[in-house]
Amino acid sequence: MRVLLVDDEEAILRLSRMLLRQGGIESVETCHDSRRVRELVAKGGYSAVVLDLTMPHFTGEEVLAQLREVDPSLPVIVMTGLNEVETAVRCMKAGAFDYMVKPVEATRLVSGVRRALEIQQLHRELDDLKQHMLADSLSRPEAFESIITQSPRMRTLFNYIEAVAPGSRPVLVTGETGSGKELFARAVHLASGRKGPLVTVNAAGLDDHVFSDTLFGHKRGAFTGAEKERAGLVSQAAGGTLFLDEIGDLSPASQVKLLRLLQDNEFLPLGSDTPVRSTARVVAATNVDLRAAQETPDFRSDLYYRLQGHTVQIPPLRERMEDLPLLVRHFAKHAAGDLSKPVPSLPKELFPLLATYHFPGNIRELEAVVYDGVSRCNARTLSLAPFKKHIDRARDERPAPALPPDDRSPMRLFGDLPTLKEVQVLLIDEAMRRADGSQSLAARLLGITQSGLSKALKRLRDADS
Repeated sequence: MRVLLVDDEEAILRLSRMLLRQGGIESVETCHDSRRVRELVAKGGYSAVVLDLTMPHFTGEEVLAQLREVDPSLPVIVMTGLNEVETAVRCMKAGAFDYMVKPVEATRLVSGVRRALEIQQLHRELDDLKQHMLADSLSRPEAFESIITQSPRMRTLFNYIEAVAPGSRPVLVTGETGSGKELFARAVHLASGRKGPLVTVNAAGLDDHVFSDTLFGHKRGAFTGAEKERAGLVSQAAGGTLFLDEIGDLSPASQVKLLRLLQDNEFLPLGSDTPVRSTARVVAATNVDLRAAQETPDFRSDLYYRLQGHTVQIPPLRERMEDLPLLVRHFAKHAAGDLSKPVPSLPKELFPLLATYHFPGNIRELEAVVYDGVSRCNARTLSLAPFKKHIDRARDERPAPALPPDDRSPMRLFGDLPTLKEVQVLLIDEAMRRADGSQSLAARLLGITQSGLSKALKRLRDADS
């Protein structure tokens, strides 16, 4: 993101450019002639302008008016030696993003320009998001090839990722265990077009010392056994993406260090007093509810708000059951290749059977049960037995549901309390609907034998005749 400095004094331009580059803002250009500013900005490519007020030819206020005509969304920071309230108010009313009085402190200049760049980047991301949503097309479909889906909800997520991926703001990927958070982090990296690598670290179980050494590295002699300098993963991810998995398990001390990395794009290697600039984009993932966690001492609220600027919420498998056939076929083909077996055909009863299960382990659990089924298969058609056994075992291990409080009981939906026969009719109808008309599957859902269900259906038919 390019910054244009405009001032008629060459010394001020050199000093301001040096301060911005020391603050991590690398792409800084200068202009000492106010007559050229409009032409430069009209060519495009600038994300912020720092403008002096007192200049020959055109005053800063006149240049500000010109820039508002060329690009009303471009943030313009006025920097002047005039400490006059009337002038400041006039500039802000004319559309200036900020007003600074010379001599400007380095931290004030850097933070002001950085804030302007962040706002401009957010505007661009919103424009990109609108274009992606309206076009409903992917510019980089190859970034999402590893995610098997035909779900419209997932397609919406892909469009969102493409819109925000080119930026530098952190991305938070949330979802249940086994939902594919690492695949989405990789998609963010690929869609960003970054030239650097994707570097992954699992934060679960790391104490603060190991976390700091792993991410930030250390200097020689920083601690006992540190015989030579070592670069951390942040340095290895330079120009690329740093993926922090299980971010919800970070210790409070590690959270402080990560917050500094996100806020200032700087970190301190162990044993060093000199901060190092980071050019890695951070993508974090968790299955923890950080919104709830940040209201407790377990997770810092300021870190939470830094992370959730761009949030990708992956739906669980039970909310995208239209993907079941694709996923099962994909995993069956992969398992057959891994086991050097022919790919088995899939029985038509398999998908209605799987659709009756809630898959707490999501995609990872489905992959495991399909692999197990293929490994046990010695026929042309995949057997339902391993799938039924897995589902039955998972249901047996589930704790019995607690009785709901009176105000949450489903019976309160009825005006009059239904009879046992009426409840039986409702349960059987719902089970048959979920089982797609299969009596064997409906019986499994109801926890009875197929013959028991057949007798119940016969009794109901006889009672109606």
